[in-house]
Amino acid sequence: MHLTVEEALSIYPLSEAKLIAGAKGKHRIVKSINVMDAPDISDWIKEGEMLLTTAYLIKDSLEDASALLHTLNRRGSSALGIKLGRFWDTVPEELIAEAETLNFPLIELPFQFTFSDQMNGLFRAELSRSTSMLQSIMDKQRKLMRFALRSGRSRPLFESVSEVIGYPLAVISARGDAVYNNSEYEERQLLEGWPWQNRNQRFRIGDRTGLRIPLMQGGKCSGYLLYCPIDPLLLPVEESLFVQGAELISFHIHSGYEDYFEHAEHREFSSLLRRCLKGGLSCSELSQAAVKLEVTLMQSPFQLVLTDTAAIEDDRQGELLRLKEEYAEHPALRELNAIHVIMDEGLVSLLPVSQHSPEQFRALINECFHNLKLDKAYYPRAAVSSIKVKPEGLKEAFAEVRECMSMVRQWGAYGNVVHYRQLELHLLLGQIPADTMEKYINGNLRGLLSREPEYVKEMLHTLEVYLDNDGHVNETAKKLFIHRNTATYRIEKLSELLDVDFKKINDLMRLKLVFVFRKMLERE
Repeated sequence: MHLTVEEALSIYPLSEAKLIAGAKGKHRIVKSINVMDAPDISDWIKEGEMLLTTAYLIKDSLEDASALLHTLNRRGSSALGIKLGRFWDTVPEELIAEAETLNFPLIELPFQFTFSDQMNGLFRAELSRSTSMLQSIMDKQRKLMRFALRSGRSRPLFESVSEVIGYPLAVISARGDAVYNNSEYEERQLLEGWPWQNRNQRFRIGDRTGLRIPLMQGGKCSGYLLYCPIDPLLLPVEESLFVQGAELISFHIHSGYEDYFEHAEHREFSSLLRRCLKGGLSCSELSQAAVKLEVTLMQSPFQLVLTDTAAIEDDRQGELLRLKEEYAEHPALRELNAIHVIMDEGLVSLLPVSQHSPEQFRALINECFHNLKLDKAYYPRAAVSSIKVKPEGLKEAFAEVRECMSMVRQWGAYGNVVHYRQLELHLLLGQIPADTMEKYINGNLRGLLSREPEYVKEMLHTLEVYLDNDGHVNETAKKLFIHRNTATYRIEKLSELLDVDFKKINDLMRLKLVFVFRKMLERE
């Protein structure tokens, strides 16, 4: 039973009773009812219990009556009902005055109704209320289930859950930002006590009660759902409905195709960007929408990054979402205000051209990969497009990263973060037949290939490192862990054996092409 004293006095036949003192305590909760039939009854009174009596045990002593009143108030009793006509014709004025001072409800019960009549009336009302409440909860559960099973949602997630459950709510991101709030409270009030523990918890907000539930998925908390205010005397079945609402929100958040923690403008632009890359919107239309939404990414040079993981499909969406969160939270990448969307191809990031060099940018992406501590079997890879200066270059950039990612998956080389420029030449040269490549390699390395295999291997490695370092002997020596003079001697010997002049750009290009062909043939 969870009625207030005021509600209990509205239920027949208790409605025939009269509240003669302690009106300020009429909001006390009646959890149960007991009848006074023993001298030590006050020792057994529970919090929230309403006591009914004929005043038999206190009829001859006002001190005993006063002591009983104080004991009931101290133990959290909800009210004392005294049935007149048997031992007392009226309640003593002193007792009424004391109850008024304590704000303890004192009720004058009518003689014509038995205690069982009063109790049965309250129990019937409570049963009816509980049945109605359970029916309401079941209806809400069915609505939540229908919403969860709907393939395409036409209404916002948070608003729909709030409407179905029938309580205002707020959603707080893991970084402490209020991303949705239809409650009567301001963000500063909602965030009191931040950061919070990852467990269901009731909290005080002003003079009322709220319920906070972490949004968990796979052991990771992505935010919190706050219901406020709530009835502090929620039944367990009611609280389970709130938990179901949180689980539904958590599922949709982690489904990956919409970032509910983004600002509304970014979320809308993300949806349009996804449409554009799928061919449902032109680049110019996307650019116009960006201006209206105050998203400036396409008004200056930009590039795309496509990130994917080798995780199996059931785990892939979760891993992509973790990557997205890591990009958004990384200090250096966060400053770029990039837009990240999850698509069938992987995580697509639209970002402005940064001040970092390509090597530094690749290092930042690899740092994000390292921070996630993913299983090596699921380790992600990223493809970076060339720089585009006009909105029309967006789809070309998307084609570049897709082609680049396809080659990286096929060849399994070039590291975890690959720039399209690194593979552009390979994409062009890939159309040359393999036998033509082999003929070109043998023709340009003829003077070296006739030597001992170990010597050939060592000298080819030296030549490759030398070309990779743009002809700098010092860098070549460092990479090979040899003395500069040794590196110089080897380069001079290679110049003699291959009949090339390393100061001539044409000779360098010919040899560079040799190693490109060698790698392509090895992968095939």
